Amino acid sequence: AQILSKGELQVSDKERHTQLEQMFRDIATIVADKCVNPDTKRPYTVILIERAMKDIHYSVKPHKSTKQQALEVIRQLKETMQIERAHMRLRFILPAKEGKKLKEKLKPLIKVIESEDFHEQLEMVCLIDPGCFREIDELIRSETKGKGTLEVLSLKDVEEGDEKLE
Repeated sequence: AQILSKGELQVSDKERHTQLEQMFRDIATIVADKCVNPDTKRPYTVILIERAMKDIHYSVKPHKSTKQQALEVIRQLKETMQIERAHMRLRFILPAKEGKKLKEKLKPLIKVIESEDFHEQLEMVCLIDPGCFREIDELIRSETKGKGTLEVLSLKDVEEGDEKLE
């Protein structure tokens, strides 16, 4: 009946500790999942990211989402290690009329153009920073009035090797 009168359940230190540990692991998992070593283009293991987070003394904020915190961790880790968001691979098909003009607007948002084909329309496969996706999507939609298409070929461009680098 104690809980009812006080209106709040006291979380024990042990429970809180376990909860924070779980969040810490979740954040490390998100970071490992979204990032690569820019030199090798290979993913980092979760264990390695956890270790790096401990090295920078990252403390989990229980009231912020793990996704938000993962982005924060990536920013902080960039100062001490080679780490980068993995690129997304996109294909877009743009009507010939808007294609050339639109390509100029898209260029600053694209990291690498892998292939380009221009017949009746402009077809392009490229790598982008995931942070630019929404902007690219909106540009294509508004400039082509919905005639252009954009598809995500892969969420992250990672060189898959047999061995994960520790």
